Amino acid sequence: MINFNGEILNSELQLSVSNRSFLYGDGVFETLKVVNNRILFFEDHYFRLLSSMRIIRMKIPMSFTFEYLENQILTLVNQQKIQNSARVRLTVFRNEGGFYTPSDNSVSFVIQANGLSNELYTITDKSFEVDLYKDFVVKKQLLSTIKTNNKIIQITASIFAQENQLDSCLLINEDKNVVEATNGNLFMLLNNQLITPPIAEGCLNGIMRKQILKLAKELGDVEAVENEISPFDLQKADELFITNVIVGIQPITKYRKKEFDTKLSKELLSKLNQSIKV
Repeated sequence: MINFNGEILNSELQLSVSNRSFLYGDGVFETLKVVNNRILFFEDHYFRLLSSMRIIRMKIPMSFTFEYLENQILTLVNQQKIQNSARVRLTVFRNEGGFYTPSDNSVSFVIQANGLSNELYTITDKSFEVDLYKDFVVKKQLLSTIKTNNKIIQITASIFAQENQLDSCLLINEDKNVVEATNGNLFMLLNNQLITPPIAEGCLNGIMRKQILKLAKELGDVEAVENEISPFDLQKADELFITNVIVGIQPITKYRKKEFDTKLSKELLSKLNQSIKV
């Protein structure tokens, strides 16, 4: 069951081979989490979506109001009876026509939803090992900070991780600084500073990244800062973790030969769960 341009369909959507998202990756998307019939952090998602559409020069429909998109998402999860906890993907793509230059700048949207087992965020005690991915780099540019339908670096890095029995990989930019992980933003605890790369480094302008920065500043005993992270810093870190809206916080337990604590990860996750229950 999907929502295509406001219509609930009970079958898979059949897209044309001329679809621009298929041909050129000409689209953007948001991954959202619904808990108890409420879209978490939806205002942040909504404004990031509109910003992304403007960046790639899509025509934003007059109908794309906050209330309209919220209703379209919640209608789908309620019809699927997964409104207690669901993962949702909202994809917006430019309508077909033209080659690199579109002949039509209007858009369509698709909403997909799958049920999740947990309403609150959780951390397991399982190991989570990462390493650097060096075959391709993330560019320090505005396009790197939004969620476009071209995620080939994340795909190849994820395959590399799988081939090397890793749980994820850390991506670097052209300056060889660590930018993010394949599955979310990166945070590093070092000498009572919680550090995450600034957006100017090319990392995703993550929704959960914003929440964690805010929650960390409330702790008092940790200074939350945005700063460059070099691969050498990782070896000195006290703690590393990855953030995204679906998982919340994923602690990294091992990078090469260095193993890490998960104390701050669990403390922040507890505060995150308290904040979404309000």
